[in-house]
Amino acid sequence: MRNGLVVLGVMLFSMTSAVAQVSIGIGVPGISIGVNLPVYPRLVLVPGYPVYYAPRMNANYFFYDGMYWVYEQDNWYASSWYNGPWGLVSPETVPLFILRVPVRYYRQPPAYFRGWSSNEPPRWGEHWGNDWTQRRQGWDHWNRRSVPRAAPLPVYQRQYSGSRYPRVVQQQQQLQSRDYRYQPRDAVVQQHYQAQRSQFGPAASPHRGRAPQRAVQRQPGRPTAQDPGKRPEGNGVRQPEQRIGS
Repeated sequence: MRNGLVVLGVMLFSMTSAVAQVSIGIGVPGISIGVNLPVYPRLVLVPGYPVYYAPRMNANYFFYDGMYWVYEQDNWYASSWYNGPWGLVSPETVPLFILRVPVRYYRQPPAYFRGWSSNEPPRWGEHWGNDWTQRRQGWDHWNRRSVPRAAPLPVYQRQYSGSRYPRVVQQQQQLQSRDYRYQPRDAVVQQHYQAQRSQFGPAASPHRGRAPQRAVQRQPGRPTAQDPGKRPEGNGVRQPEQRIGS
């Protein structure tokens, strides 16, 4: 019996450690977080905040600094496309302005929101505990007169709905690079954005407007572009380099 309890304790500790190490994760295409959008949602700017919310959705759905954010089943998720794939976001790496959105803009608030002021942000410190509060000190204090401008909405995604929605992340990245030039300004959002792109690799972009380079014929005793820094044999006098396309 004692040995069984020891084994169980080791397993629980391992599971807890694995969860604690989660910071920025990338969702797997096809995974369900309880949100499935057949079309691009209607998004409205939260007054006084650089954050949009979806008033017609039965979900805690937001857009901030070029990415979508969803609070579902006590977890935060992020994506650069309106219907995922979604990446898990740890409480320690949720952007500050997402945390600051007032309770009234959560269209499906969890039960523990009850009794909290609708015009104030959720009491995340009470929910996530002292460790989180110490790491995110000052999250609920900011200069309301210097709120950054909201990022433009990626409305180009409206044309990709239903069966036209790009499920392959590389395809999403390629479309975004072509049709949405905005880059995140929030340092935390930049980390999530780069983590998503590096996880799946950069999108392939065609070279436009570039003339093909002409192959250089190698000549004895003369360096080429493929052999930079190689000196010619002979008297040691450096010969002029042959330019590509000249």
